[in-house]
Amino acid sequence: MTEPDLVLTIAGLAIIGATVGLLIWGKVSPVVAMALVPTVGALVLGYGFEELQTFFSSGMDQVMSVVVMFIFAIIFFGILSDAGLFDPVIRRLILLTRGRVLLVAIGTVLIGALAHLDGAGATTFLLTIPALLPLYQALNMSKYLLLLLVSLSASIMNMVPWGGPLIRAASVIGEEPGEMYQQLVPLQGAGLLMLLALAVLLGLREIRRINAKVGAGLVTSTGNVDVSQIADDFTARQKEERKDLEGKINANKVIYWLNIVVVIAVLATMLAGWLEPALSFVLGVAVLLPMNFNSAKLQMDRMKAHAPNALMMASVIIAAAVFLGVLNESGMLENVALAMLQIIPESVGQYLHLIVGFFGVPLDMLTSTDAYYFSVLPLVEATAGEFGVAASSTAFALVIGNVIGTFVSPFAPAVWLAMGLAEADIGKHIRYSFVIMWGFSVALLLVAVLMGIVQV
Repeated sequence: MTEPDLVLTIAGLAIIGATVGLLIWGKVSPVVAMALVPTVGALVLGYGFEELQTFFSSGMDQVMSVVVMFIFAIIFFGILSDAGLFDPVIRRLILLTRGRVLLVAIGTVLIGALAHLDGAGATTFLLTIPALLPLYQALNMSKYLLLLLVSLSASIMNMVPWGGPLIRAASVIGEEPGEMYQQLVPLQGAGLLMLLALAVLLGLREIRRINAKVGAGLVTSTGNVDVSQIADDFTARQKEERKDLEGKINANKVIYWLNIVVVIAVLATMLAGWLEPALSFVLGVAVLLPMNFNSAKLQMDRMKAHAPNALMMASVIIAAAVFLGVLNESGMLENVALAMLQIIPESVGQYLHLIVGFFGVPLDMLTSTDAYYFSVLPLVEATAGEFGVAASSTAFALVIGNVIGTFVSPFAPAVWLAMGLAEADIGKHIRYSFVIMWGFSVALLLVAVLMGIVQV
């Protein structure tokens, strides 16, 4: 076995440790941590500006297509949200629950999955919680069950290639997120079926809890719930939020169906591999803008409206190009992996990705998402790779293990939005959801192994 360079090993560990520490500390932006720490580390080691530029260029080559795809995917789904594409479907699902606890639990999963098609947690919670919370309250259902089911359905949908986890993982191992997602589609389908089964079990448990409370005289039996009024309130709220767009957006029924055709076309060309995901979304935005907005000014205004969300993650990934470029091109990451090989028994090394994936949910509680993907994943991938584990297999194991825990972690800003919308307590949410979400994550990882998505 090649002996690791002690200086590069120590420097690599110091950079990874300092970056993770700053991200967990939460006092600086991820851009600051991932750009400055490796730059300072490289300069201390004696690398010059020319070498730094080379490192950065290498990192940018690795992430650029991901950045472009993410920016245009956010704008793409933002335009569809402006057009109210998903509102009629959500309204219909609310009506289909008919005020029955079991159907409400199942409907919550479907609504949460639909609302998270854009991969943005904040949008998901803004759509689902105000729409469903009155229904839960009317039926004496726990708002923490609502948070759990929406969090799980959003987590499963968060495997989409424009979602944060897969984008980060793809940028780290240098693969196209669209190609990675093609392998995850069957698992995503299986995950949703598993979640629907879990929703039935949790719904039955909730019925028993409510009946016990009714029997003890703690709550009164609800009887008939006016689901139509709740659906009407949802529709009215969505119209109020879009009142600034009234008269500015093409609201013709034909346009609504054409929007659906464009969504299908973009996803089909991407998943079939006919076009790169970035180009699919660029073309999708180019079609949606003039179709929904008549003037160039309005089209630019809507792009500006969605730009902050698009640029936030893009800036983090570009900063990560510095981190990844320095660690990879300087040889630091390789030497840290070699050092770990001397510590990890060979019998364990080939399962390292599974072990880390198994602990993905608790790790998300201890680190930030950026720290997990940009610091832990490169290290695990480099080490497991020495035991013959494919980079994609390591990435899948860590994504599947971690993605389910995203919306139970206090490090996720969207979780705090959910707590505010539901008037819930973060501690109670964690106590109610953590064990179930971790168990679901482990079960999903096992299914991925059985499907051959994760190599053993």
